[in-house]
Amino acid sequence: MGRGWVTSRPVVLAVAVVSVAVIGVGLYLFQPWKLWQDETVREALPSTAATASPGPSQTSPGPTLSAPVGPQTVSAGQLISHEHTTTGAVKIVRLADGSHTLRLENLDTSNGPDLHVWLTDAPVKEGKAGWEVFDDGKYVSLGKLKGNKGNKGDQNYVLPADVDLSQYTSVSIWCDRFNVSFGAAALAKA
Repeated sequence: MGRGWVTSRPVVLAVAVVSVAVIGVGLYLFQPWKLWQDETVREALPSTAATASPGPSQTSPGPTLSAPVGPQTVSAGQLISHEHTTTGAVKIVRLADGSHTLRLENLDTSNGPDLHVWLTDAPVKEGKAGWEVFDDGKYVSLGKLKGNKGNKGDQNYVLPADVDLSQYTSVSIWCDRFNVSFGAAALAKA
């Protein structure tokens, strides 16, 4: 009776070690505690100051301030759900200085591990067919998702100056860890 316990002890110890390792890897990969953590971001749309321009005639005492051209929406779309329920609006905005910003408004999605905002050339497909298409073609990662709840706020992502907007037709909230889209929006010219 005592002998059986001695031979099974290493097996029990090995099972315990493997179980702890599997649980540790699972916690690292899935980060389930993020399901209960929400991050809200409230960013104002970037703006530029008024610029000086010469007066209407040579006899003007000096430059006058011209009113800045306000931000203009270049394209926009509504987020649809993929792996997780996702809602909100996406806009690409041209600022007065000519730079572009991608803006997420009223974003509501699940928090998750390693979420990024991607500008892509992939078509937005509904349902499971659209979950994994965004890394098949061209994409630009605009950085980590700043927050998953924006019902009372918005977030901005600066577009690199060398991005040709005519080459990109959609935006994805992309989970790099599992190569899946949480949600996406097709962009239509405004």
